[in-house]
Formats: sequence, structure tokens, C-alpha cells
Amino acid sequence: MVADPARRDARPIVWMIGFLVVALVVYFVILGQRGFDLISSGTVAGVGVGIGVLILPFIGAWLIFATLRAGIEHQRLARIMADEGRELDVSELPRMRSGRIEREAADDLFAEVKQEWEADPSDWHNTYRIARAYDYAGDRSRARQMMKRAVAQYKGEE
Repeated sequence: MVADPARRDARPIVWMIGFLVVALVVYFVILGQRGFDLISSGTVAGVGVGIGVLILPFIGAWLIFATLRAGIEHQRLARIMADEGRELDVSELPRMRSGRIEREAADDLFAEVKQEWEADPSDWHNTYRIARAYDYAGDRSRARQMMKRAVAQYKGEE
């Protein structure tokens, strides 16, 4: 019996994300200490580099926060779509040996979903579906852009 990929156990992924976040926090603390050490050296170069080094943990923390927030929002929309039975059904589409959907089938799916989206682009459900179709078609940048838009529409920000 093959497990449904949509229902697989997420705990290993959550544990890995947790481990990576903790490792990055430790790294940021060490980086911050090095920045303070450089600043306390008193030299012009040390102070300049130290300030630059201190900025890096803040940028990293912001990136972690933004990435985790986006992932949680995307998962929320995916759960709602699955509960409503509106998630794209790709179970019958032909796949390559790697497991990816064959290009022609993904393009056909995209064309179908694009028509739905063009009929009502203000509905976050349609925007979510076209984001998923972009992803299946291999256009990751547009998929991210449309998923961001779907989240904004869901929150009533667009």
C-alpha cells in the first residue's frame, strides 16, 4: 500500500526545520560575539567590520522569520483548500521517472486552471490554484509570486 503523499507525516520536516533554526540562532549569537569583539578592538577597521558583522544576524533573523511565516501561511491555505476539496488533483497525471509531472500534462493542467483564474482573479482560491499550477509546470518564481498574492487575497489585503 502506497501512502498518500499529501498525507505523509510532517514531523521529520518540522524537526529538521527546528534543528536548522536552532543552528542558525547559535551561529547568529557567535557572529554577534565576533562583531562585539571586533568593535572592542578600538581600531577604525575593527569597528567598521564589527558593525557590518553585527548587521548580519539581524538580516538572517528577518529572513528566517519571513520564510517561516510564508510557509505557515501557505500551509494554512493548502489545508483550507484540501478541506474544501478544491486542491488540484494531479494523482492521475503522467509522471516522469523522477516523480515530476510530465511537461505536457502540467501545461494542459496550467491552461485549464488559468481559465478558471482569468474568470475570477480576485478569488484567493483561484489564485492559489494557479500558483500550484505554475509550480507543477516548473515556473517557481511565478508560483511564489501568485502564492504570495493568494495569501494577501485571503487576508483581505488585496
